[in-house]
Amino acid sequence: MIRMREALRDALAEEMRRDESVFVMGEDVGVFQGAFKVTEGLLDEFGEGRVRDTPISENTIVGAGVGAAMAGLRPVVELMTVNFSLLAMDQIVNHMAAIPYMFNGQVRVPIVIRMPGGGGHQLGPTHSHSLEALFLHVPGLLVAAPSTPADGKGLLKAAIRDDNPVIFIEHETLYGSRGEVSDGDADGVVNFGEAAVRREGDDVTIVGILRMADVAQRAAKTLANEHQVEAEVIDPRTLRPLDLDTILRSVRKTNRCVVVEEGWPHGGVGANIAALVSEQAFDHLDAPPQRVTGADVPMPYAKRLEQAAIPHPEHVVSAALATLEGAR
Repeated sequence: MIRMREALRDALAEEMRRDESVFVMGEDVGVFQGAFKVTEGLLDEFGEGRVRDTPISENTIVGAGVGAAMAGLRPVVELMTVNFSLLAMDQIVNHMAAIPYMFNGQVRVPIVIRMPGGGGHQLGPTHSHSLEALFLHVPGLLVAAPSTPADGKGLLKAAIRDDNPVIFIEHETLYGSRGEVSDGDADGVVNFGEAAVRREGDDVTIVGILRMADVAQRAAKTLANEHQVEAEVIDPRTLRPLDLDTILRSVRKTNRCVVVEEGWPHGGVGANIAALVSEQAFDHLDAPPQRVTGADVPMPYAKRLEQAAIPHPEHVVSAALATLEGAR
């Protein structure tokens, strides 16, 4: 059993040993070993040439990474928080995502941008948001959202090896979560576009994004123990590509769907999945899809207010029961 941060570090180290073109860059990734200690020990093993501390300028960091990727390297760029990626959106949207298309595939941009996000640590509105939907919106980007250490390691290894630019979002609260992970002798790569069914059930499908996959599983236990409702819980693991087939297969079995995310409600990941389910499984739905989201406010700093802005299992239970209203 290892923590998420350790699983991510192991993925970086194994891929750097495997391929000399892989290097890490970002603010405080070297001497300080990362804001969340994900790059711990990498500087000692690989040196300053492959673990590069950068100035505090996200647009410059990502731009340098894009150039390095175009030149044949495989940079893994760490941004200290997903909110700071807004300073680099020109490089991410106009360059990183578009260059392979602008050059008709003659130039690839194999870059990974790692970013922590999510609430729960009282870091205020400029360090705590869930901005997955911003990147999901952009063609040319792959978007990973792991919820377990095994998936964190496996998806990061897959992201580093991919020739496409990847947005890799890590939830700050999950860095300390523990789980079984394959050791260095096993590849452990998790393919993009393959969702995980975390719990099987016949009554309602619950799709949980990032940390909300765990919240969905806790809600499913409450539904089973207190309401005799068996929920099927699906963790998409990647948002682009999205394994819609697994979600639709489940909805066609349960006839109900709840999508849980920590992001804002308008134009969110949940809105996208709910729309796809409504379009492609309409005849199988016995109730409208329900969405459980974060509050439509900047993330509060005060602990009680912050917790009030984040979905909890009881909110998911209520949404699932709403889809079953009148069915029993």
